[in-house]
Amino acid sequence: MILPADHPPVSARKIGVLLINLGTPDAPDAASVKRYLAEFLSDRRVVEIPPIAWQPILRGIILNTRPKKSAHAYGLVWREDGSPLAAITRAQSDALQGAFGPEVMVDWAMRYGNPSIPVRLAALQQAGCDRILLAPLYPQYCAATTATANDKAFATLATMRWQPAIRTLPPYHDDPGYITALKASVETSLAALDFEPEAVVTSFHGMPQRTLELGDPYHCHCRKTARLLSEALDRELIVAFQSRFGRAKWLLPATDATLAALPGQGVKKVAILAPGFSADCLETLEELAIRGREGFEKAGGTHFAYLPCLNESAVGIEMLHALLARELEGWNFTA
Repeated sequence: MILPADHPPVSARKIGVLLINLGTPDAPDAASVKRYLAEFLSDRRVVEIPPIAWQPILRGIILNTRPKKSAHAYGLVWREDGSPLAAITRAQSDALQGAFGPEVMVDWAMRYGNPSIPVRLAALQQAGCDRILLAPLYPQYCAATTATANDKAFATLATMRWQPAIRTLPPYHDDPGYITALKASVETSLAALDFEPEAVVTSFHGMPQRTLELGDPYHCHCRKTARLLSEALDRELIVAFQSRFGRAKWLLPATDATLAALPGQGVKKVAILAPGFSADCLETLEELAIRGREGFEKAGGTHFAYLPCLNESAVGIEMLHALLARELEGWNFTA
């Protein structure tokens, strides 16, 4: 078809895949962390306290005390190419670019911070993507992670006159490909250690207990991942939950308390992994690898190893490719 001379440019039709992860400050300084926390902790999916009660606490106390401490923690793990979470998610996107055929674009975004979901969705649409697969990289579904990522994308769609068609990546906590990738990654990491762990701990991000009581499947998804991985590895795994915040009752047992108790039970050599994270970040590299080690050794432990996430490893990318290709079926026939 020949377009009129005054017709706006028309991009070739494409399919978009948007990898989404939680988020990160722009820099490891208090001002950047404050902006990030203000957005993160104002999300009603994350903090389910009525804003009239929560916002004075957030603005009056938390945002005036926590950013400096968190900035120090970010500084301990910050890389030359930026935030570990952002750098790894970008690497995952780069590794998948072109993997589904020339008509499929792969991009990435953060739910909080930059690059934002609205900006990258708009960029995909402007590049000609009239079908977009949203891929929140959370193996276990949680309203505070998967749902809020989709919420942000849907809110962006509400502002668009010409919306692309949308699909969303389901949770993959029990997908055989995911369990197989975890098994291979854990076995490789364990084989590289100079000691034999007496216990292996799987640490998942914690959530308030009330989320389970309200029907969120996250706790069940975490337990199933751990059970399937335990069966695949043919070894017992200890399940724990990290990152408690505030005074509410959280999912138990707590990771820090679990690590502190193990030496007293005769376990002096431990390895820990975080199968709820698709990429290493502050919660794994600082909370587990640094503070987890400190707490374990202070309690009498002698050997500690943090086993990395799948990240942009070959098995991790192969697993992501298989998951995404399955969700693109019917849209893309060259994957």
